[in-house]
Amino acid sequence: MTNKEPVGTSKKNWLRENWLRVLTHVGAWLPGMWLAWNWLHNNLGADPVTTLNNVTGRTAMVLLLLCLAATPLYIVTGWRQGLAVRRALGLYAFAYAALHFANFIVLDYGLDLQFILDDGIQTKPYILVGLTALLALSALAITSTKGWQKRLRRQWTRLHALIYPAGVLVMLHFFWQAKAVEKIEPLLYATLLGLLLLVRVTPLRKAIVGRRQRGKTPKRLTIAAPEPTALTTPPQPTE
Repeated sequence: MTNKEPVGTSKKNWLRENWLRVLTHVGAWLPGMWLAWNWLHNNLGADPVTTLNNVTGRTAMVLLLLCLAATPLYIVTGWRQGLAVRRALGLYAFAYAALHFANFIVLDYGLDLQFILDDGIQTKPYILVGLTALLALSALAITSTKGWQKRLRRQWTRLHALIYPAGVLVMLHFFWQAKAVEKIEPLLYATLLGLLLLVRVTPLRKAIVGRRQRGKTPKRLTIAAPEPTALTTPPQPTE
């Protein structure tokens, strides 16, 4: 007979192994649930459309930054767990970006295409920037499955590099639409994005990884011997 693991212990082990996934999904759903609850209770303030616009837009941006932070965090610290939730963060970022766009064309402009073209596109060019970013994120979301990865092969990696210009376009969209007194917030987000992208630059990435690995290499011990012997450098771990 085999000893079965107690149910309580099994759940604790599962939670210990998957806590970051749980935190990611719960955290990503919270803004949407907050919006839905307050929408149903007419508690989104004097201008619900603006509230929806602000919450969905900022949530999409934060989730995209968290998605882009997974690899730099691994490069700097060696912490791998964040890599496992990159796809989920990216998909949630796309979902909130899509809600952000839907709020604009449905609630703000009432699906009036002519009004959107005359007023929205011509007088608010940052909308085109945001739409371009959304189209890029749409392509990434559609092809995020393993099936598409197998179909596209090497092209899949090239396609998903679109997340970097998409991130830049999102920051430009946010900065462009902000009022003069509110531009400090998009500048802070843009600075964070710049740092995340900088860590990925090959020379800097190699330097950071090399320094981190040297920090993990144990110090060599010198052992007294009758005759001096040459000490060999232990092999460096590969990334």
